[in-house]
Order: sequence, then C-alpha cells, then structure tokens
Amino acid sequence: MIGHLLGGRYDIIERIGGGGMALVYRAQDILLNRNVAVKVLRQQFVHDEEFIRRFRREAQSAASLSHPNVVSIYDVGQEEDIHYIVMEYVEGKNLNEIIKERAPLQVEEAVRIASQICDALEHAHHNQIIHRDIKPHNILIGRNGRVKVTDFGIARAVTSTTITQTGSVVGSVHYFSPEHAKGVTTGEKSDLYSLGIVLYQMLTAQLPFLGESPISVALKHLQEEFEEPRKVNPLIPQSVENIILKSMRKNPQERYQSAEEMMVDLETCLLPERRNEQKIVFEDGEDEAQTRIIPAIKPLPSNGISRASADWQNAPEMKEEAPARPARRSNKKLYIWAGAVVALILAMTLLAVYVQNLMEVPEVTVPSVVNMPEDQARAELVKVGLTVKEPVLEEYKDGVNPGIVFNQDQSAGTVLKKGALVELTVGAEKPLVKMPDLMDGKTYEQAVAALVAAGVSEDRITKADDQYSDKSAGTIINQSPAANMDYNPDEVQVTLTVSKGPETVKMPDLTNKTQAEAEKMISGAGLKLDEVIEESSFTVEKGKVISQWPNDAGTAVDPGSKVKITVSTGQPPEAISYSYQLPVVPAEEGKNSDIRVTYTDARGNDMEWGKRTINTTQVLTIDLLLAPNKDGFISVYRDGQFFDTYAIPYIDAKNGTVQQPQVDPPVSTETDPTAGDVSEGVTDGDVDSDTSDPEGQQGDSGQSDEGQNE
Repeated sequence: MIGHLLGGRYDIIERIGGGGMALVYRAQDILLNRNVAVKVLRQQFVHDEEFIRRFRREAQSAASLSHPNVVSIYDVGQEEDIHYIVMEYVEGKNLNEIIKERAPLQVEEAVRIASQICDALEHAHHNQIIHRDIKPHNILIGRNGRVKVTDFGIARAVTSTTITQTGSVVGSVHYFSPEHAKGVTTGEKSDLYSLGIVLYQMLTAQLPFLGESPISVALKHLQEEFEEPRKVNPLIPQSVENIILKSMRKNPQERYQSAEEMMVDLETCLLPERRNEQKIVFEDGEDEAQTRIIPAIKPLPSNGISRASADWQNAPEMKEEAPARPARRSNKKLYIWAGAVVALILAMTLLAVYVQNLMEVPEVTVPSVVNMPEDQARAELVKVGLTVKEPVLEEYKDGVNPGIVFNQDQSAGTVLKKGALVELTVGAEKPLVKMPDLMDGKTYEQAVAALVAAGVSEDRITKADDQYSDKSAGTIINQSPAANMDYNPDEVQVTLTVSKGPETVKMPDLTNKTQAEAEKMISGAGLKLDEVIEESSFTVEKGKVISQWPNDAGTAVDPGSKVKITVSTGQPPEAISYSYQLPVVPAEEGKNSDIRVTYTDARGNDMEWGKRTINTTQVLTIDLLLAPNKDGFISVYRDGQFFDTYAIPYIDAKNGTVQQPQVDPPVSTETDPTAGDVSEGVTDGDVDSDTSDPEGQQGDSGQSDEGQNE
C-alpha cells in the first residue's frame, strides 16, 4: 500500500497502526494538502457483504459526529477490493502507549482524560451512536493534550465470521461489559462500563480482570468482583474510586444513567470537599447478571392438586370441626384494607407527579459565542441557562487575539437541556521560544540566517557598533536577548554586536628621534618602553634612536606591548675623517664636461657626493669617514660614462700615506709650438698653472656646482 495513490487522492506514506480488522496508514491528501489517517479493511473481510454494508453505514454515522474529542471522519470509499475510511490524523500517541510508558498516571491527568472521553461519548450517545469498543487503543492523545476518541461504530460491524479472529475479541475482551460478554444488546451504559475499566487501568497500571483465555476473562466480567482501586494505589481519592465502582457495576441499572451524569461527577470529584467523601455503598439486591443456585422443584400430581390438599379435602372430621367465620367482621377488614390501598396509590401518584415535575428540565438553544471575549461569552451562555465547562481551554491560534473565543464544542443552534455544559476554547498568547546561542563563533551573516530560520523578521535585527574583543574579527560577541531567553518571534527586537578582533595601535616611527622624544611617543601610543640599548653609529647623531624592536613603524600592535630602542652614542673612537683631493679633467680642454662623483665609506655605500660641469682641470675635496673595517672608495663618472675609481684604505689615511691620483691632461684644441707646456683654460679668465694648493685650485671660473654635499 505504501506509495499507492488511493482513490486518486490519498498518497499512502507509511503504516502507523493496525488491528484484527484493519490496517491504518498515514497519507497525504493531495487535494487539500493535509495529512490524514486511512483505515483499510484487511483482505479477509472484503468478501463479507453484510460486514461491508454495516461497516459503511456505521462509518457514515460516525461521520455525522462533530466534536473536539472525536476523530473526524472525512471520507469513505472503495477502490477495487480495497475498502477504506479516511479520518483526521492525530499527531501523538494512543492511551495504551502512554499507560505502558508511565502508568499509574497522576490522578489529575487520568481524570482529565476520562472527562474528555466521557464528553465525546455524551455527544455520540446524544446522536444515537454507541461506541461498543472503548479501550486505550482507541483513545488518541494529541501533542497539545487533546483527547480524541476514534473507531466509532466499527465494532458493530463484527459478524459471526469474524468473532473468533485474533484482535476482534481478544483485543477488547478486557474492556467488555457483562451484557456485552453475554451477547445481549448493548447500549450507552456499556460504553460507561468500558470507560470505568480504562480509568481503573490508568490509575492502577493493571486491568481489573485477567485470565488465561478470552472466555475466562468474559466469565469474570459476569461473575467475579475486581480488586478495589485504592487497594492497588492508595493515592487514589475516595471520590475517584467511587466513580470507578459505580461505572463498573455488573447491573446496568446501578451504573451511571448517562455519560453526562458521569462527566459531571468527573468534573467535580477532585474538589477539596469531595476528595475524602464516603465510600459508595450499593444495596445487596440480586444482580440479574450474577450466577444463581436455584433449588430443584418437585413435579405436581397429574390432577394439579397436591397430596396434602387432597388429604385435607377428604377428611370429613376436618370439615365438620371447621368453625364458621362471621361475615360482617370479614367485610369490615376488607373495607379497611381497600381504603389503605387506595390512599397508598393516591400518595404514590402524587409523589410520581412531583418527582416528574422535578425531573423535567426545559430545553434551550445554544447561542454562538465565537469571536466574543471570554467574559462576554460566559455571560451569553449563562443568560440562556447553560453552564461553561471548567476550565476553559486556552490554545494559540494564528490570527486569534488572546482571550477571544474561537471554538465552542456545542455549535450554535443545538438544543440542549438547561444547565448543560458548553466547552469553550479561547485564544492564548503565542508560545515563547528559546533564543539560540549566536555567540558560538557565528558571523553576523550566519547569526541573521539562524534568526530568520527561527521566525524572526530580518528588519527586527539590528547590528550594533563593532567592538574590539579577544574573539576573532567578524564573529558575534554580544546578543540581546541573551541565549536561552524566552522570546516571541513576532515581537522581539534583536541586537547583535560584532567583534573587530583584538584592539591594536599603530607603532610610531622612533628612528632619528631623541631618546626623550621616543619615550614620549611610546607612552602616547599606549605602549611600554622595555629597554634602551646604546650603540655607536656612523650615520646617526649621538643621543638619537638608531632602531626599534620588535615592531617596525606603522605595524599594528596590541595596546601595552613592550618596545626596545637602540640609541646612538655617536661615532666610534677609532673612526677618522679624511679629506681626499680628487682631480677631475674635462674630456677636451676648453669644452664643458659633466662630472659626477659617488663615494663609499663607513656611512654607507655608493652615496652621491655631487656633480660639476668643468671645461678645465679641477681638484675636488671629498670628505670621507673611515673605520678599521670600512675603507673609502670614490668613483668618477664623466659625461655619463664611468671614468675611474680611487681607493682610500683606512690604514693609509690613518698613517698619512694615501697616494694622490695622477690624471692625464685634457686634449687641447689649440697648440702653441713655442710654449713649453699647455695652459689650462677656463671660461672666465686664466688660472695660475701652479696647482700646489693643497685644497685644490677652484677658480671662480663660472663652472656650475650641483649638489655638493660638503
């Protein structure tokens, strides 16, 4: 059956139960898009025409019931040899499962369940439908605690061909009434007997009658007394035991006369003034259901007259000695007895009329109180003479405000006896749910997705300003409401705070700052000066910072981080300064040449000294700083081309043995044959050929001086 589309409408999903006569499946009604329960007759019954006919008739009768405690019948159908009933699907457990799991139940819970069953039976009996198979298996308990009675009228369909089938009798014989066990006509009181057994089982976790076979159990229903409930469970109040004792009397006339009478008793049995009431006592009259011993009766003589009578009639002496009675005295006694009888009959007639007047209860029409506030609905029902069943049920329903009636078990227009009970269901606040924990490493996007999935609208989620924390950047560090707090998804306002990660500061640049300036900058950035190291330097002035550790300038560091600085003590004592006289010549005498000079010494490599434009030989002074491991080097570039490199060793400079370079004179464009040597020309005037000036001859001849360092 699973996967079968029954009747072209009901998609069978899974099997959820079954008994001796039918199997029950959960199905999807594809037309109305809802879950339904489908009961399918077992194959051994599909050829019993009487069974099928009565089954359909009873199912249709049950479908006429409309009550909150009755499983609704939606459809009855046949597809080939499959006969089925479609009914309301109740998500929960049946009472038999609950009894197995945790019986004995609390008295309050058991009475509440029995009261709802009784309410369903009262409605069914009012519609001339007898259940005949009340047992825990046929009582469903929804997740909201609502009791639903199912299988109305199905038991009536059992025929002689099925009475011995497993599950038909065996499954229900423990709940049979005595009259049911005898096979006589059963009625409303039979259902109440079965309900008494269900209440007994809920409170004691055992059945009142057990036996080795169904027949032995049925005989115990007829002949034996059960163990009183309070002897099994002393916690049962006397008032509740009285209900069980009365409902399970073997004589139907000693039971409750209607389901309504039993329901009233159930609704009041837990009141403080009733809990310890006197134990109910029944008269010791003969029960027609009990087994009796009748003495044997001797047969009469064939003439119909006993032997004693014949002997008396035949005794003449007895006839003669019998005295004659006075006629007047006999007539007087007869008149007295006749008058007494007439007076008694008259008194009984008057008493019967009086009692009948008391018993006659007027009927009233149920008004519609749906969509009214609870107080107004109560007033309307009381005004017409009806009673509101306590307690009023409260359930959340989408679209219904709290305190507004949205269901009444007796529909408007129904005619009831004055004082009858009407159950109301009013709207309740939407159940609160627990706020999820969003601070377990979720990002803001993940937290929003989790809230939306829980029913919170995204426009009610606010992001607070990000804050520094020890959690990873981008994760949630605070939420309001807090985790596990109750909240209403339709009203809650959620605020989320996102981590910016650990708080950091930017490391300042301390190099070439004095020690005092560096300390002030460290303190201002929220950092701590850990150590000051002194070290000589060829490049940094004394008292200024050479380097910082462990973080370079501009990097992000945690507040309070420690910083070490190295401060210059100036040049080392072994360092010497040396001025090198560098002669430079133009490529051609009298024409301009561009001279560029670089040098390497203790201060660094390939540093620029500067440029000159010359048209005659010049001597440039290059100041160098030398150390034992730092010799000097000077490189000359002329007109963009490398010209020469000159080495100045530290040891030679220290000893004064540096050799001055020799350069070739420039090529002259004009030659005086009479002159002994070539004169050096400059653009503005002549320069003395004597170049013995130790600083080098630098005439004011109009050469450009670009970028001279010293």
